[in-house]
Amino acid sequence: MLNILGAIAVFAAMAFGVHWAFTDPQSLVPREWNPLRELVVSDPVTPVTHFKLRRVWDDPDACLSLLSQSGQFESMSPLVGSDERCGIANRVKLTGVGAASIRGVETACQTALRLAMWERHGVQPAAQEHLGQSVRELRHIGSYNCRAIRGATNRMSTHATAASIDIRGVVLEDGTTVDLLAGWEGSEGAQGFMRAIRDAGCEWFSTVLGPEFNALHADHFHLQNQGWGTCR
Repeated sequence: MLNILGAIAVFAAMAFGVHWAFTDPQSLVPREWNPLRELVVSDPVTPVTHFKLRRVWDDPDACLSLLSQSGQFESMSPLVGSDERCGIANRVKLTGVGAASIRGVETACQTALRLAMWERHGVQPAAQEHLGQSVRELRHIGSYNCRAIRGATNRMSTHATAASIDIRGVVLEDGTTVDLLAGWEGSEGAQGFMRAIRDAGCEWFSTVLGPEFNALHADHFHLQNQGWGTCR
């Protein structure tokens, strides 16, 4: 009996300690490691980062609030497409993420937020590592498009709800343009950069399609919120 009571006491003490560690304002657990603390886009990525992100996807206001940390955007009313399968529920007009500008594009908040995480934790570090400078602009070829998947008859593309965006390349701080079409088999630095940002995209998007997927994606990365982890 005493052993059981002792075990219960130990468990209770441990539970209290864990609760305090994550909830007390004076806790020494860093914010990026604390699943109960708010997500900050600029925080180092840890195993709990994606857990925090998942709490945001179904909360439109939380998504907009988090995007405001690292995105330049205008919140817009929902878009209802001409086809009932099309539209943008939590619509924003995005003009920048982090240190990179982007030609104004209407997209879903979740897509914009994933792009912001990719820019901060994938694109900019890869640019410094492989090209020796930062990225000042992300070049895209669109997000929302009410259409079926190319080559399919009835299945709608994720572009139909702005749940994806196509990125063709970047403009570096010195004005140099590095596009996927030429960069994939270009200089050593461009090749390394393009492969690094493709791999980083797979951390923040559920599906990433590029030149290794098929010829239709030779000139752009298709970054998609939904899917089963395809990364090509």
